[in-house]
Amino acid sequence: MQQHNALEYDYTVAKMFAIAAIVLGIVGMSIGVFIAFELAFPDLNYLFGEYGTFSRLRPLHTDSVAFGFTLSGIWAGWYYSAQRMLKVSMAESPFMMFIGKLHFWLYIAGVAAVVVSLLMGITTSKEYAEFEWPIDVAIVVVWVVYGINMFGMIGIRREKYLYISMWYYIAFYVAIAMLYIFNNMEVPTYLVTGLGDWYHSVSMYSGSNDALVQWWYGHNAVAFVFTTPIIALIYYFLPKESGQPVYSYKLSLLSFWGLMFVYLWAGGHHVLYSTVPDWMQTMGSIFSVILILPSWGSAINMLLTMKGEWGQLQTNPLIKFMVLASTFYMFSTLEGPIQAIKSVNALAHFTDWIPGHVHDGTLGWVGFMIIAAIYHMTPRIAKREIYSKKLTDAQFWIQTTGIVLYFSSMWIAGITQGMMWRATDEYGNLAYSFIDTVTVLHPYYTIRAVGGLFYLTGVFIWAYNIYKTYAAGRVLEREPQTASPMA
Repeated sequence: MQQHNALEYDYTVAKMFAIAAIVLGIVGMSIGVFIAFELAFPDLNYLFGEYGTFSRLRPLHTDSVAFGFTLSGIWAGWYYSAQRMLKVSMAESPFMMFIGKLHFWLYIAGVAAVVVSLLMGITTSKEYAEFEWPIDVAIVVVWVVYGINMFGMIGIRREKYLYISMWYYIAFYVAIAMLYIFNNMEVPTYLVTGLGDWYHSVSMYSGSNDALVQWWYGHNAVAFVFTTPIIALIYYFLPKESGQPVYSYKLSLLSFWGLMFVYLWAGGHHVLYSTVPDWMQTMGSIFSVILILPSWGSAINMLLTMKGEWGQLQTNPLIKFMVLASTFYMFSTLEGPIQAIKSVNALAHFTDWIPGHVHDGTLGWVGFMIIAAIYHMTPRIAKREIYSKKLTDAQFWIQTTGIVLYFSSMWIAGITQGMMWRATDEYGNLAYSFIDTVTVLHPYYTIRAVGGLFYLTGVFIWAYNIYKTYAAGRVLEREPQTASPMA
């Protein structure tokens, strides 16, 4: 058997997914910025005919960021870190290498199918689950192929114990498989009735049942795409970049099992004040509040990993990204449970406070962590220094400014909306018409769009910095043990 220090890890597939994350990040966030400006300046909806309207582009933005940029970044992290955590190289197994590449190309084919179908307006209209049945089947195939790699790598590992990140990766895999299959149980109408388009389908569920299953899935898509695999990334990359061990392994396990038990029951908070049974709504609210404990347990563990080493914030931009990612995770996992309290939800539901909450999590927590992970991987894959530390620093501050503009404008807009919708005059009539709220919110929509533009600018800086690293970065003689070298 090879000695651990003699292993030559093969990062071919990790590099492929890292490039996909950058490309899909640019595509998805460019669309996001455009539709944000459409909300502020509605005439932009007519710029590209039916293909440029908000309603046509919004699901494309959501899915290309959630399932394009995010999943690609997660899988880049998996194919890089799993080899190291399991002490086995992809190069040792031609089968594992084949499966990894097959996973990537099937995934890219699926992404192309999603882009084309959504641009054509072909959609089931279910949040985070807009794809028709042929694409759903293809996604299941992609997931099975990824599972073969994941459990195959675990099966041939040399490392006896599974590091905490592996627990989170496994939870990510198992939960999404269950959630996706059950929420997308659908009947192909043409195959059953002979009517309509061959690709069209209807959900097997109806009414309140459909809403319940959808938001059990929708909320836990956030839990097991935006949370558990991102925690897996930070538990690996923060100690590696800082040279510090995880503060508390026991706390990481406690938080893991807390998340696993609590998160699955919190989806009911998306259907408060609906036809769903009241006890289910109450259960969703209660479990959402309890969710603060395991979420903050993870975030505090990440921050305490830097105990005694806070000086690295001044010298290492990647530590800045990861520490602020943890901080945004804390903000987001406090804000979400607050919004799930029934009295707060009565004000917040359907307002812009909700996308404000979603984006301080996705842009700050998910985005920053994936950016930092790919920055960390690149010198070790390319064997070159990061091209420019100044660009990395500039990117951090530009994107942080963008996030603050985004969520603060949406907080103000959302609470303003909720208050205006509830306001009544002395006769009990509504004090404001809907168009009154639209007029008042225009400045905040503009600020939100500008904030998104700032964040997108940072993504372009990131892409340029990574490209220049491969093309012109200073060659490294040996692999850096901790902090990523930057010119």
